[in-house]
Amino acid sequence: MALLSDSEQRQVSEAIHRVERETDAELVTVLAPQADNYAYIPLLWAGLLALVVPGAVNYFPGWLNAYELTLAQWATFIVLGLVFRLPRITTRLIPRSVRHWRASNLARRQFLEQNLHHTDGGTGMLIFVSEAERYVEILVDRGISRRLADDTWESIVANFTREVKAGQTLQGFLHCIESCGEHLKQHVPATHERNELPNHLVVLDQP
Repeated sequence: MALLSDSEQRQVSEAIHRVERETDAELVTVLAPQADNYAYIPLLWAGLLALVVPGAVNYFPGWLNAYELTLAQWATFIVLGLVFRLPRITTRLIPRSVRHWRASNLARRQFLEQNLHHTDGGTGMLIFVSEAERYVEILVDRGISRRLADDTWESIVANFTREVKAGQTLQGFLHCIESCGEHLKQHVPATHERNELPNHLVVLDQP
């Protein structure tokens, strides 16, 4: 199922178009359902517990022989490996630092893949969201960073993150684009008409 409907994606596109009429900045918005499938996480936890739990039981004399211990470890690994693959459980097993690291890496890859580093004057801006990680990041090229400090975007990102956590991704995009536009039209005003990059919301496939 789409993260945003076609109608909602058009609203994002229209918001970008309105902002770009008043600035030389080139905005690209990217929405990812998830930054990584984290397939290795359930296996890591299952493997660790398969070693620890039956091993701990083995400290009690007479409970398990070597053959039974091996079977218990394999059974623990298989059962937990399946249980830990349930999305709600997998999410809880992943440290926040890991989730944000993966989302941040994906944001930087998208900055390059969307050609935001090749705009005229270096005025590319990426607004990136990964829903599963509840992660928002704004990346700008040198033409914008020379005129606006990085901390300009901190409160905008914080507000957007709260809206994503509340399930209001569309409103988050619209508020973020509008807020960014207020800074951009003041510090990176439009000097000529151009539209180097597409205005539509880029929705990534599930990893």
